[in-house]
Amino acid sequence: MTQEVFLLSYTKYGDHDAVLHCFCRENGFESFFAKGIYAPKNKKKAFLFPLNELLVYTSDKKKNIQNVIKLEQKNSELFTSDIRKNAILFFISDLLNQVLRNENQNQNIYSEISLFLSQLQMDNFQSHLIFIFRLLKQQGLQPLFSDKTYLNPESGNFEDIESHHFFNQDISAIWKELIVSQNPYDIKLSRLGKQNFLDSVLVYFHYHFTDFREPKSLEIIKEIF
Repeated sequence: MTQEVFLLSYTKYGDHDAVLHCFCRENGFESFFAKGIYAPKNKKKAFLFPLNELLVYTSDKKKNIQNVIKLEQKNSELFTSDIRKNAILFFISDLLNQVLRNENQNQNIYSEISLFLSQLQMDNFQSHLIFIFRLLKQQGLQPLFSDKTYLNPESGNFEDIESHHFFNQDISAIWKELIVSQNPYDIKLSRLGKQNFLDSVLVYFHYHFTDFREPKSLEIIKEIF
């Protein structure tokens, strides 16, 4: 059986093995056991990079966790030479590893990840912000647009009175612009706008995803951008 997957994270198991946590085009979130991937002569350990798109070959036997028979890289372009792109990849993969754990097949999300990566390849250094917003839409959690001024992050509705200090008039206006935009990746945010929007979207995630924690690379993202 062959699956197209994005690698979200992995856990080293013993000296030579690893468990790969992936989001699959066909099956949603799934884990695979990669025996020997850390063996000294195995060059495939270089594939263990956040959001690397892989072809995972497994046996057809039904198990709690499937064994990897063969692993190939679908897209040979990695971002290892650019610290900014690396930081974004680590940030998004950490976030997805949390919020997609219970996600079954969702090809729209898989396509969104592909679109985000193509934007990042084109040096769109706010693509991670737009992607996070679009992820909310794919999961049915996007706020409902209205003429009222302030977004309430808990209810997902716009209201006349500010309910959270991270959702002032300026930040709420960014959310509105993203909701109605046909091409949100073309929207340009100021440096301060990026920082404040990121703060607001993480608050929104805290309200809508159980046990959500801030990605470990958040501080690096804030320092770089």
